[in-house]
Amino acid sequence: MAPGDRTVLLLGGSTEATQLARLAAASPEVTLNVSFAGRTAARAPMPDGVVVRVGGFGGPDGLQRHLESNAIEALVDATHPFSARMPFNAAAAALAAGIPRVRVLRPPWTPQAGDRWTAVLSVTEAAAAVEASGARNVLLTIGRQELAPFAACGRARLVARCIDPPEAGVLDRAEIILARGPFAVEDEVELLRRHDIDLVVSKNAGGAATEAKLAAARRLGLPVVMVQRPPVPAGPTVPTPADAMAWLDGVLLASVDR
Repeated sequence: MAPGDRTVLLLGGSTEATQLARLAAASPEVTLNVSFAGRTAARAPMPDGVVVRVGGFGGPDGLQRHLESNAIEALVDATHPFSARMPFNAAAAALAAGIPRVRVLRPPWTPQAGDRWTAVLSVTEAAAAVEASGARNVLLTIGRQELAPFAACGRARLVARCIDPPEAGVLDRAEIILARGPFAVEDEVELLRRHDIDLVVSKNAGGAATEAKLAAARRLGLPVVMVQRPPVPAGPTVPTPADAMAWLDGVLLASVDR
């Protein structure tokens, strides 16, 4: 196998994507292309030699054309666990292009003893749950792009923690905290106490970077409205970047043997 003769497309947007990019870039057999949707202003730096693109493909047909025109031999979908559309586009495009695909998906969080979770299926349902709860001070930890439904929550004071600032007019009355994980449990406890939070809203993203807020809520006996993940397409799924690299090694070696 000649160095760098296998081109792989990695769909980024998660911590796992950054970790996998480092692993794949170290492989002399792989030319790695990484694609970002462009929703987050600050992206993790990529290793030298990685080809980076930003922006959409134009649906599954556009992604299929990209795969074929760039001679992509394997597709790794490491988008965020709450990416609802791209995993299905990736599955359809890979199938149409006739190349292998895998989804890297970290395990979701599960309730622990002492947790007070209310599971909802969408951010809109989460906003309704906030309004019905009678909470006075609510911490929103769902990112900046899905704050709009909480404009209907007229009773509670809202504190929203985001990586990047939300667009003007989306939820102007909320207090915005700009921060990026990982967070420590003691710091999260202090945050909840400082803002007198009595309800936390979270997406079930899984992973260690933001799990501390759940431990802090558990320690303080606070309820959590937990938005469940969207459905995922059928097909192979692995939980870690190391597993994805092993899958990638396997499919690339298999293609050489044919």
